[in-house]
Amino acid sequence: MKVIPASFEIQDDLDRQSLAVRIEACGRICYKSEDKIEAGSTEPFIEKILKHGHNSVTEMAVITLRIKIDSEKLAAQFFNCQPRFVQIDRHGRDELLITGSVRAYRELYREHGNVKLIKAITGYLAKKQPLFFKDIVPKRGVIPQSGVIVEKVSLAEVDELPADSLAKHRYLGVKFYTNRAVTHEIVRHRPCSYLQESQRYCRYSEDKFDSQVTFIKPMFYKEGSEDYKLWQQAMEDTEKIYLQLLETSSPQAARTVLPNSCKTEIIVYCNLLEWLHIFKLRTTPAAEPSMREVMIPLLKEFAERYPSVFGGDVV
Repeated sequence: MKVIPASFEIQDDLDRQSLAVRIEACGRICYKSEDKIEAGSTEPFIEKILKHGHNSVTEMAVITLRIKIDSEKLAAQFFNCQPRFVQIDRHGRDELLITGSVRAYRELYREHGNVKLIKAITGYLAKKQPLFFKDIVPKRGVIPQSGVIVEKVSLAEVDELPADSLAKHRYLGVKFYTNRAVTHEIVRHRPCSYLQESQRYCRYSEDKFDSQVTFIKPMFYKEGSEDYKLWQQAMEDTEKIYLQLLETSSPQAARTVLPNSCKTEIIVYCNLLEWLHIFKLRTTPAAEPSMREVMIPLLKEFAERYPSVFGGDVV
């Protein structure tokens, strides 16, 4: 049995990686198979998740595009599609700023592939990121569309946007190491993307888990107190039963005895606007104490990075 404190990591390092590297790194959290990341592993991993329809994994990377158009009709056709899961800013009559995940762009093309502006976006992305689109676009590619110019907006440019646009178009991922009671609450937030360590597939008797279950230290009980000793005994007994069940049953069966105190890793990925909403709910005195334990220090770090968005909301 192992006990660790709750913590978090802002995924700044992944912001500097390619979309494919980012998606593989995030996707492998579910099975805790990060040890399988190596040269040449990224493309087969992504092809497999696309083939099996594991679309949530492709939500873990976004692309911001600047679209220049020569007629209002092109914009009207696009908006008539009621594009979902993308952030859009209109700059005058001839320019759009659009941010969406790989999944969002794929689904736009699948559902509205006859719309000229969406054809132009998909044609551009299929050339720049063929790994994510080669299974859905024709082998000859998407025919270039007149009257539409598509450009990628760099992350550095996004970070220089005015506060209102920055909040919509800047996405940031955070990996939490916390207990399952906290993650049950986190996943209620919309719109966010999530990937979480899966007890259904992780077998904690394996060597990579040191053949033990990891628990999050409870903030409610002082270490060494009688209450803490009772909690510790309950976790030890649970671990013993879980490991015994694994000898004759699958992880998805054995996990039914595991408690909320189990450590889990979850990636939360959303734009700063949604993070602002999360902090407004999860840092107040009424919020669950274990949630406040991670969210209050996280808010302070966000405020240091993006004071124009979070500066007035530090607890």
